[in-house]
Amino acid sequence: MSRSRSFLRDRSGAHAVEFALLSVPLLMVLMGTFEFGRMYWAQHVLNEIAAAGARCVGVLQSGCTQNGVYNAASAISYVSSRAATDGIVLSNANITISNNTTCSGLSGFASVQVSYTFTTVLPTFLTSLANGPNLSARACFPNQGG
Repeated sequence: MSRSRSFLRDRSGAHAVEFALLSVPLLMVLMGTFEFGRMYWAQHVLNEIAAAGARCVGVLQSGCTQNGVYNAASAISYVSSRAATDGIVLSNANITISNNTTCSGLSGFASVQVSYTFTTVLPTFLTSLANGPNLSARACFPNQGG
């Protein structure tokens, strides 16, 4: 009888058990915070890429032209390479460029729209991000070139 009482009163492993119970939820919250930060960063990069691409097309920068004339393939390549420098891989299907469109009811704008499927590095644990939320950004810039 005294042996069972001493076992029930022994608290030497209580901290290890508490840590084991709380470490998994704590790590999930921590990793979720990191992944949300990565997703927010990816959205910010998409906004910057779309703005840079629209500006490139609107002012006819050398990266978006061929012999000084707007070239869709050059513009797509420019946007794709800008994204790659930030670690975001965009295919041609993820980039939509128009060199003469309407933005906010006004005509004569260059427009770039990019879309990206965010992928988490922890799809098993963060099931809400496992299928990859679709992120997109659109930017317009007034046409300046001839």
